[in-house]
Amino acid sequence: MLCAIYKSKKKADTYLYVPKRDHFDDVPEPLMDSFGSPEFVMLINLATKERLALADIDKVKAELSDNGFYLQLPPPTENMLDELRQQNGVERD
Repeated sequence: MLCAIYKSKKKADTYLYVPKRDHFDDVPEPLMDSFGSPEFVMLINLATKERLALADIDKVKAELSDNGFYLQLPPPTENMLDELRQQNGVERD
């Protein structure tokens, strides 16, 4: 299963996977508007991969098959201050 990966120029660390290069027909218009003009990153064969760096490969394959695209969002940012408070048992007001 081949797929093309694009990065968003509007949203940092946001990637769009589609089954064919420059094939965005299945991507909803509001998503394309917020994603911005896609910038091609690479073409990969998911059949030869066991895993992906920041996405679950089985979920990517399923979403591509079911919806015609997969949107990879950046991981949530950590609030180190809240983490420290939790470790020290300090409650926030």
